Amino acid sequence: MTIKLQEINTIKQLVSEGARLFEVARLYFGHGTGNAVDEAAYIVLSITNNLPLTDERVFEEIVDAELKKKILATFERRVKEKIPAAYLIGEAWFAGLAFFVNDDVLIPRSPFAELIDDAFTPWVDIDRVEHILDLCTGSGCIGIACAVYFPNATVDLADISRPALNVAKKNIKRHGLEKRVDAIESNLFAGLAGKTYDLIVSNPPYVGHNELSALPEEFYKEPRLGLDGGVSGLDLVHKILANASEHLNDGGVLYVEVGNTDEVLQRCYPKVPFLWQEFDHGGHGVFMLTKEQLLEYKSQFQAKLT
Repeated sequence: MTIKLQEINTIKQLVSEGARLFEVARLYFGHGTGNAVDEAAYIVLSITNNLPLTDERVFEEIVDAELKKKILATFERRVKEKIPAAYLIGEAWFAGLAFFVNDDVLIPRSPFAELIDDAFTPWVDIDRVEHILDLCTGSGCIGIACAVYFPNATVDLADISRPALNVAKKNIKRHGLEKRVDAIESNLFAGLAGKTYDLIVSNPPYVGHNELSALPEEFYKEPRLGLDGGVSGLDLVHKILANASEHLNDGGVLYVEVGNTDEVLQRCYPKVPFLWQEFDHGGHGVFMLTKEQLLEYKSQFQAKLT
């Protein structure tokens, strides 16, 4: 028997009601949460200002009428409009940090969070990294998280999208990193002439057209510019591989996320020793190459651009 709406008053009850609504609507989850309960909890805990969650006892707290009304309205929009929860809330969490998001940027969900938390060991020496580039930065979450975890490094956030960079700038300010993090408008490396880095990280658009056409409705609320990687999904990846060595210092490394196009990429370059990362908390399709490897196979990478 369904609980009467007026009897739904605690955080726990609201989460249960949201999960019920989401399951009935058969929504897609994959923008920071993986199931109906987590999605509902994210909405309720965000609106009641209980994230990050530090005490399970908050689930027994009574929610006042005004917040309850806002939560139920958010549930309704999530069901009817298929808008991912992070856009409805205006906030997403990544690597333990909160970021402002809107529909000018992808919602943070990259397995890069685990790599950052591990300081990219064993391939990166945290004490020797002075300059980091986050290419195709979007909201800035990957680069800003790197700045937090690498407190002695400066970080450039580069993106072709001005609206995305406006979001990134808000997040730089939010985390008080104006002195160490800069947002730069750049079409890949075009606006970064003369700049070199010890670590380059990139989560570029990598969704191929076949995959793009079959995505759940929630993905179409995100900017296509952040997803569309061309017919194969690898248009920008080929360019990154061909040019990254020019922007890496000696001993520098490149990490790129390519998601489900990982096998396609490996087939494109069967002799290139991509070091595919393994994750304990889910995710795949992130490779690492050193500057030396990028130089060794540069002719193969450049051949894909002709």
